[in-house]
Amino acid sequence: MDKIPITRAGFARLKRELEVVKTVSIPQNIKDIEIARGHGDLSENAEYSAAKEKQSFLHGKMQELENNLAMSNVIDLKNLTCERVVFGSTVAIEEICTGKGITYQLVGPLESDLERDRISVTSPIGRALIGKRVGDEVSVKTPGGVREFEIIDITVDAED
Repeated sequence: MDKIPITRAGFARLKRELEVVKTVSIPQNIKDIEIARGHGDLSENAEYSAAKEKQSFLHGKMQELENNLAMSNVIDLKNLTCERVVFGSTVAIEEICTGKGITYQLVGPLESDLERDRISVTSPIGRALIGKRVGDEVSVKTPGGVREFEIIDITVDAED
């Protein structure tokens, strides 16, 4: 199985999330199940059914987080340069036909978050940007058609 690239901060976030599921969410769910059992007939007990359903969800979430952590390859951003776009780079691009600019940080698929302008290196735009330099133009095939961008700036946030 291929390793999934992730920043140090992203790896730490997954570990914290797993810890919360294990030490807070699951123990609370166990208490909820015990309380619901005390309410009588389990076949007609909506609280019990809901708590058991949540238990299944939490154990699935825990397994997913453990798998993601096991498959992660933490990439150190401290030694990156701004010469080319690489994993962890923050890239300012401008759409050629509209002049609209946007800045993205290229991260792994487990960390991508469009609301925070973090896109996956495996996304169409991410794949097109990897290896390019300031001034290069890239064409990206999107569901809405081909879009062309120019790379305006490349920076690196070593704090990841």
